[in-house]
Amino acid sequence: MKTKLFVITPPFTQLNTPYPATAYIKGFLNTKNIESVQADLGIDVILELFSKKGLIDLFQVSSFRFEVVENEISDNSKRIFALQDEYIKTIVPVIQFLQGKNPTLALQICQEEFLPEASRFAQLEELDWAFGTMGTQDKAKHLATLYLEDISDFIVECVDENFGFSRYAERLGRSANSFDELYEALQQEPTYIDSILISLLKERIEAVKPTLFLISVPFPGNLYSAFRSAQWVKQNHPEIKISMGGGFPNTELRSLSDKRVFEFFDFITLDDGEVPIEELIFNLENPDYNSYKRTFLLENGEVVYKNNSLKHDYKQAFVGTPDYSDLPLDKYISVIEIVNPMHRMWSDGRWNKLTMAHGCYWGKCTFCDISLDYIKVYEPVAANLLCDRIEELIEKTGQNGFHFVDEAAPPALMRALALEILRRKLAVTWWTNIRFEKSFSKDLCLLLKASGCIAVSGGLEVASDRLLKLIDKGVTVEQVAKVTRNFTEAGIMVHAYLMYGYPTQTIQETVDSLEMVRQLFEAGVLQSGFWHQFALTAHSPVGLYPEQFGVTKKTEAIGTFANNDIDYTDSTGINHDKFSFGLKKSLFNFMHGICFDYELQDWFDFKIPKTKIHPDFIYNALEEQSDFNTKPNAKVVWLGGKPSTESFTKSKKGRSWEMMSLTFHDKKESFTIQTSKGEGEWLVEILKKITVSNSKNYTFQEVKNDFEITLEDFELFWYSKPINTLREFGLLVL
Repeated sequence: MKTKLFVITPPFTQLNTPYPATAYIKGFLNTKNIESVQADLGIDVILELFSKKGLIDLFQVSSFRFEVVENEISDNSKRIFALQDEYIKTIVPVIQFLQGKNPTLALQICQEEFLPEASRFAQLEELDWAFGTMGTQDKAKHLATLYLEDISDFIVECVDENFGFSRYAERLGRSANSFDELYEALQQEPTYIDSILISLLKERIEAVKPTLFLISVPFPGNLYSAFRSAQWVKQNHPEIKISMGGGFPNTELRSLSDKRVFEFFDFITLDDGEVPIEELIFNLENPDYNSYKRTFLLENGEVVYKNNSLKHDYKQAFVGTPDYSDLPLDKYISVIEIVNPMHRMWSDGRWNKLTMAHGCYWGKCTFCDISLDYIKVYEPVAANLLCDRIEELIEKTGQNGFHFVDEAAPPALMRALALEILRRKLAVTWWTNIRFEKSFSKDLCLLLKASGCIAVSGGLEVASDRLLKLIDKGVTVEQVAKVTRNFTEAGIMVHAYLMYGYPTQTIQETVDSLEMVRQLFEAGVLQSGFWHQFALTAHSPVGLYPEQFGVTKKTEAIGTFANNDIDYTDSTGINHDKFSFGLKKSLFNFMHGICFDYELQDWFDFKIPKTKIHPDFIYNALEEQSDFNTKPNAKVVWLGGKPSTESFTKSKKGRSWEMMSLTFHDKKESFTIQTSKGEGEWLVEILKKITVSNSKNYTFQEVKNDFEITLEDFELFWYSKPINTLREFGLLVL
C-alpha cells in the first residue's frame, strides 16, 4: 500500500512564521516523490480561538466559572468579561491588521479609543517614550498585541490555565523525568483549547486520510498537544501509524523507557529525520523489512531502540529545498510584544527559514549539547546551492526575508553566500546567529550588509575572560567589542546572548559582567541583548563531566521519560536566581540608551561588590589601530559600479604630467578621485576584474602582481588617498 504522510507542528510555537521542521521534511519527501501534506495546528488553533465565533464561545464557556466562583475571579478578568461585546466587535479587524491585511486600522488603534483595555495596557505609560522612534504601524501592532495578551490572561484565569501564545502546558514538558504527570493530564477530559485542537485535527485527518502521521515536537511547550493529537488519532483511527520527531525528543527522550508512551505513538525517531522517516515508510509498505534508523518502538511489550539500518544520513545537498506549501502563509500574525529590537524580529514579519550548515563549525562550548549529532556533525551547504534554494523559496512564497537558523553560521560561508547573492543581483533580507570571532572584519561586515544582512545574534555569554575560557568560547571580551563595532558601523544590528550563573561564577564576576555589558551598550556597539540563567543539560561537557566544572549532580538517576535538564549544586553555593531581576531591568534600560550613569548597586536590592573593570575598558579596546598587514590570499572585491573617466594635464613649476579623474556613483551620492593617468587606467581595468558580478575572486597578491606589470610602488598607491576613498565606498579586502 502506498504511504501518504500527514506532518504537523502541534500548538504552539511562533505566531508570525511557521516553525520550519515540517517544511524541511516535506522538501525532502518531494525529492523521493512521496506524497505528504503538512499543517501548523498552532496557527490554526489561534485563528479559531481569536475569531468572532471563538470569542463568543470563549465568553460562553467562562460564564459558568463566573456563576460558580465569582468571588475568586480577579478584577481584571471581571473587567474583560464585562467588556466582552467590545472584544467580540474588534477581534476580526485586529487579527486582519496583524496579518497585514488591514493597515489603515493602525490610525484608529493608535487613538486608543478603539480597543478595550485591561491590565496589560497599564505598562503603556512607562513605555510611551519607547515609541518615539516607532511609526504608527509599529505602535498599533504593539497595542494590538497588548489587547491579545489581555484576552490570553483571561483564558489562563477563567478557561485554561495551560494556555500561552508560543507554548501550551509547557510545565508538563519541562524536566519531565517521569511520564506520570503528563500521562495523568492526558486521562482528564480535554480542555477548552484541546477541544478546538481536536476539532481541527479531525477535519484534517478526514480530508488527508494519511497512513503515517508525523508529529514534530520542537519544544516542551508543544509536547502536551502532541500527545493529545496522537491520543485522538489512536482512539479514532487506530489504522494510522504515528511517529514523533523534532528538537524535544532529540534532546530529552534519548533514554526513553516508559512503555506507556507507546499507547500514543508507534515510533519516536531521533536526530536528522530524513532516513528514519524513509525507513518507517519502507517498514509500513514491506512488513518483513524490519530495518530502522534511530527509532524507539514497542516490541514484545518492551521499549526497544533500533538503529540497524545500513543507510547513511543524507548530505545537505540532497535533502531538498524546504517546501512551505499547505501552510497558510498569509494568515500568520505579526506581533510586537516588547520593545527589544531582536525579539521584535522573532515575532514580527514572516521569515523563510534555511540552514547554511548542519551542526556547528566550532562545537566546543561547554554549556552546549555538543555530544549530539545535530551539533557535532558539521556539514556546510555550498553557497550556490543555498542561493538556488533562496530563489526557489522566493518564487514559491513570494517573500524575500530569510532567517538562517544555524547554531553559528560559519564566517567563510557567510562571505561566499553574500558574494553569490550580490552576483545574482538578488534583493533579500536576512539574519543569522554567529560567534563573535575576529574573522568578522570591517570589510566582511560591509559585504554582508550589501548582500542584505540586517542583524546578527551571538553569544557573549559571560562577559568575563576567565569564564569565556572555561566555556571554551574561543573569544575574549575585547574581541567581542571590536566585532560588534564592525557590525554596528556597517549598519547591522547586533544582539548578544548573555549568561549568568555559570559553574564557579563568583558574585564579583557577575557584577563585572554587567559592567562590561553596560560599557558595550554605552559605546553603541550593542543594540539588543538577553540574559539567560545557566542550565545544566545532560549532553553538554558540563553535564557529562561535572567534576571538571565544580558541579555536583543532585541525582545520577536516569528518568524513564525525559532526561536533559539536570538539577545540580555549584561549589560556590551562590544563589544566582537573585540576580535575575536586576540584570534584566538594567539591560532593558541600556537597550534604550539610558541609565548608563547609574551605580550598578542601584539595580539590586541587596549588597553587591564594586566592579573591578576599568571604566574605559571597552572604549580603550575600540581605539582604532590601522592594520597594514593585508594577507596575500585575502580576496579583493569591488561592490561599486564602473566609473566615468576624464584625462587632464596638471602643471607645476614648469613640469606637467597627465592625470585622470574617475567619477563614481553609488546609491546615495557621487564622488570623484584623481590619480596619475597610468594608475587611473590600471584602476579602471582592475575594478572590472574584481567587480562582485565576476565569478572569479582575485586575491590581494594577484592584484599587486597585476599592478607591478606596468607600475611601481604598489603599497604607496594602495594606501593613498584615492584608494582610501574607494575603501569607504565598496572596495573590500576579505
